[in-house]
Amino acid sequence: MRPAVIIIVIVLLILALPFVYGRISRGAAPVLAPPPGGEKECVESVEYMRKHHVDILKEWRDGRVREGGTTYISSTGKSYTIGFTSTCLGCHSNKADFCDRCHNYLRVEPNCFDCHVAPEKGGRR
Repeated sequence: MRPAVIIIVIVLLILALPFVYGRISRGAAPVLAPPPGGEKECVESVEYMRKHHVDILKEWRDGRVREGGTTYISSTGKSYTIGFTSTCLGCHSNKADFCDRCHNYLRVEPNCFDCHVAPEKGGRR
């Protein structure tokens, strides 16, 4: 084998090491239980919310704060009041058990609670 090929392989392995370590060190993804005593369904499906909740929150921010909208129509046709504090945190009121578990697992630091007050533990307010 040529020395250049060996060097390239070693460099690629070194570059891949942080990604492999990150996948191994994270462990299994957290499984979130439904909120206690709250709604039985979210504004969209669980699968959709896992991937796109930040997109909905940004859409709500723009629609309510910047354009004055108050209603969100889900893909099922049901309407919801646009509001992070009232709608989302009304059911998902335990920040440590709900928000933080996934955000810590994914190593993301959203800025929701820079403006919004983290809810007290418990169910629907």
